[in-house]
Amino acid sequence: MSEHYKFNQHAKCEFFPCHKTTNKENFNCLFCYCPLYMLKDQCGGNFTYKNGIKDCTNCLIPHSENGYDYVMSKMKDVIRIGSEKKEK
Repeated sequence: MSEHYKFNQHAKCEFFPCHKTTNKENFNCLFCYCPLYMLKDQCGGNFTYKNGIKDCTNCLIPHSENGYDYVMSKMKDVIRIGSEKKEK
């Protein structure tokens, strides 16, 4: 079975690539806006905080070859946090 759904590239985007990379051919745009942002320091990415705002400039996890699998492995945490906020 193919897994083409795990990769999408929008090379004509005016921001492509949105992160510095040495491998534009394999830059995955599927998670243009990272769904793990809300996990704060539990996302596992290479981020910093600047003036209290999470800066993911140096993170390539969602744009990498195994980014889809990594993001999907963390979605249970995203769903849990979303459920907790709804219950409050």
